[in-house]
Amino acid sequence: MTINEAQARFWNGPAAEGWVKGQAMLDGMFAPVAERIVETVTEAPARNVLDVGCGTGATTLAISRALGDSAACTGLDISEPMLALARARAKDAGATAQFIRADAQTHAFAPGQYDTIVSRFGIMFFDDPVAAFSNLRRACAAGGRLRCIAWRSMADNPFMTTAERAAAPLLPDMPAREEDVPGQFGLADADRTRRILADSGWTGIAFVPVDFACTMPAAAIDGFLIQRGPVGAALQDVDDATRARVIETARAAFAPYVHGDEVRFNAACWMIRAQA
Repeated sequence: MTINEAQARFWNGPAAEGWVKGQAMLDGMFAPVAERIVETVTEAPARNVLDVGCGTGATTLAISRALGDSAACTGLDISEPMLALARARAKDAGATAQFIRADAQTHAFAPGQYDTIVSRFGIMFFDDPVAAFSNLRRACAAGGRLRCIAWRSMADNPFMTTAERAAAPLLPDMPAREEDVPGQFGLADADRTRRILADSGWTGIAFVPVDFACTMPAAAIDGFLIQRGPVGAALQDVDDATRARVIETARAAFAPYVHGDEVRFNAACWMIRAQA
């Protein structure tokens, strides 16, 4: 298996389709996170920005709007379905942002190409995080900035594991979620991630806990279950009766988060800052 082959296969299959179908809902849900990324980019002049793991382009396009024609913004991802939507959105918006399909862990960036590298939930999936962050550090100009948001622990984010905890008795073959491995909670341990960044040549490393009040329509819960996460993946291979039972059980487990026609939850994250 080549580097990141598993992630490339995953993000070009049903997982990507789920993010594409849910783009509007997910952008709305994570809008506060994108806004914080934009704030960090505009704290100091930025002329050439790279958005790692850009997905369907929400953060890249928001940065492009904020900086205007004075800066170049590039989104990078390994998912072609998600990038196709990102490019279409940029064209519709008349944005100058560019999108490239590449693996940030291995891509041959021009040395010192970017003065600012950002990510909204896109840096937790590397097979070899030291190699990946070393590659990104070489792509960053001297004095350039790394500004990324990643999830804190599963314990800090109970909403994100609600579906799988509820569905586990009905899906005995569903793999348990892990921390400190490629995936949503791959950088949850701040001490471990600090060592990764230091070993990759970054300096001025800081971790700031940030919490975002996120919402989504209550009517979107079933789609949220079916189209993404461990439960969504497991539902690809079950019969209709089991599928119905899982959805009903998991939907009920979200009840504490439902307030009228809206789902509300806290996203507990790290704002990761470093300098090249």
